[in-house]
Amino acid sequence: MATWGFLGAGSIAASSLAPAVHAADEPRLHAVAASDARRARALNPARVYTRYEELLHDPEIDVVYVALHNSAHRPWVERALRAGKHVLCEKPLGLTAADVTAMADTARATGRLLVEAAWNRWHPRTRDLEAMITRGAIGAVHTVTARFDGLAPAAGNYRLDAALGGGALYDVGYYAVSAALAAFGWRTPQVVRAEQEFWRPGSADSATRALLDFPGRGTADLGCSLVGGMSETFTAGGTAGSITLSPPAFCAGAAPSALTVSGEVRQRRYPSVDPYRLMVESVDAAVGGDTYAHLVPLEQSRLIAATLDSVRDHLART
Repeated sequence: MATWGFLGAGSIAASSLAPAVHAADEPRLHAVAASDARRARALNPARVYTRYEELLHDPEIDVVYVALHNSAHRPWVERALRAGKHVLCEKPLGLTAADVTAMADTARATGRLLVEAAWNRWHPRTRDLEAMITRGAIGAVHTVTARFDGLAPAAGNYRLDAALGGGALYDVGYYAVSAALAAFGWRTPQVVRAEQEFWRPGSADSATRALLDFPGRGTADLGCSLVGGMSETFTAGGTAGSITLSPPAFCAGAAPSALTVSGEVRQRRYPSVDPYRLMVESVDAAVGGDTYAHLVPLEQSRLIAATLDSVRDHLART
């Protein structure tokens, strides 16, 4: 049975990961480290630390979940790995592809497991989407449209701060980019067009739009924002039909969801499920030696980061 320690006690850790660890069949939440001990205690761990280093030195912890702002991911992931811990890190795993490569190298060198906590990748609908496209259910994919519009961050939230890895592209744009890459078989795209908007000069991006070209295959039209109402849409068009995910296209979980295949004129329905718990149980199984446990491959995490790099590079040139 794996024991877990959390670095950070923010909203996702409190609302999703801590309940998932408490509810899972095997793992247990041994400790939480946060500057605010009250917030750490609210997650109901066996032990509370106010310094991250103290948690990493706790010999009873097997897996560390990194729930810090994006720019803190790489340093604390690498410290946790070097402390002999397996690591589940919030998405995006790294701010750049170079970051992801460095962390993956550290994981290999230390013999520890490193997984990006892209929780929606454990949802049965997401897994079915990828499997159906891989086996050619809609033929060869040639177009993808994906958009994720989210709520505006509260004042003081790290998502407003570019220096902390904030912004719509890193946050909700990650889901659209990941889905597009999966639809095109995890091939490397080229950025044809990109544009951004900002809350104010010098802030992180409030909205980003990009057109990706997958040479010889097709294009993905992507959009994301953190300015208002929630909206999540995804459609992949192929030579033999299309697949559409019912809204919310990426963050289904608490509510029932559906997947529609036009070429086969049918719909798959999915009951309410907790993808966070599925993720926690898969990581726990992998730590226990289960080679069949479903994990997000680090090479896919690196390609997502590389694609975000390409969008930012294109914007810097235009």
